[in-house]
Amino acid sequence: MSTVTRAAPAAVVRGIGAYVPPKVVTNDDLAEYLDTSDEWVRSRTGIVQRHVAAPDVSTADLSTEAAARALKSAGGGDADAVVVATTTPDRLCPATAPEVASRLGLTNVAAFDVGAVCTGFVYALAAGSGLIAAGIAERVVVVGAEAIHRFLNPADRSTSVIFGDGAGALVLGAGEHDEPGALGPFDLGSDGENSDLIAVNAGGSRLPASQSDIERSLHFLQMDGREVYRHAIPRMVSSCQRVVKAAGWTVADVDRLVGHQANMRILHGVADRLGVPLSKSVVNIERYGNTAAASVPLALADPGPVGLLPGHRVLLTAFGGGLTWGSTVLTWPELSVT
Repeated sequence: MSTVTRAAPAAVVRGIGAYVPPKVVTNDDLAEYLDTSDEWVRSRTGIVQRHVAAPDVSTADLSTEAAARALKSAGGGDADAVVVATTTPDRLCPATAPEVASRLGLTNVAAFDVGAVCTGFVYALAAGSGLIAAGIAERVVVVGAEAIHRFLNPADRSTSVIFGDGAGALVLGAGEHDEPGALGPFDLGSDGENSDLIAVNAGGSRLPASQSDIERSLHFLQMDGREVYRHAIPRMVSSCQRVVKAAGWTVADVDRLVGHQANMRILHGVADRLGVPLSKSVVNIERYGNTAAASVPLALADPGPVGLLPGHRVLLTAFGGGLTWGSTVLTWPELSVT
């Protein structure tokens, strides 16, 4: 008697969607109340403007819009799971994903959040791929979304000029490992010894929010930009090298590098150390700023001058709070971007 072992199905990108709130805040707008200027922000970050959600718009709202567009791109239909990567959930409890699933009309499906800050979307892709590989789901909606301005101190120049709000989503479906859109191997990592470099210190079980914490601005996002920069480039480069090798590629095989849009200097540094020409690096930070977990899917959906075309071999990489980092690869499929 012989036993036939079937390979686990691959997670294949079937649809894509993106959404940013309509309000745009330029560097000149920020200079009206911050000690900054358009030239200062551009020269240090590459950012020109960012989108900001209205006071009555939450992460769930942004997530639902992006996910609905991704499902439309995938030809409609249902999904078996919803994974939302976010640093800014609607509430500490419960997760945001179940509400997003409900708004999408998906009932009795698996739904959970992933909290890996700016690396969140890559982690969420890995989780969605795992659900498909394990046979738990045939179709997964993976969202990266942030209403991060709710957690920024408007008087803190180090964060207020950097971040933007928005959401992006992919629909993953079970398929073959050699077809376009199939996600390749993942490389994920963390360094908790440096968890204080990017943090919202108050509001969790370690330091429940109090009036004293609010007065000390501990409920706002705080970041040590110089130290983050020092860690980000080598971590992302090493992760990229590992995942490219695991995929059987070389760096020369990469047609498009899609990095987390943290800072123009970081994006250029990663491309330079990898040996990927800047002409192959997808960059939209000038229009959206750093949208944390939404950054990678917004870049994937961007039809800019260095956008993605069917057949492109794409390398994704991100770095964020935790510290966390992660990378994966795929050959870009033919998609309708909505």
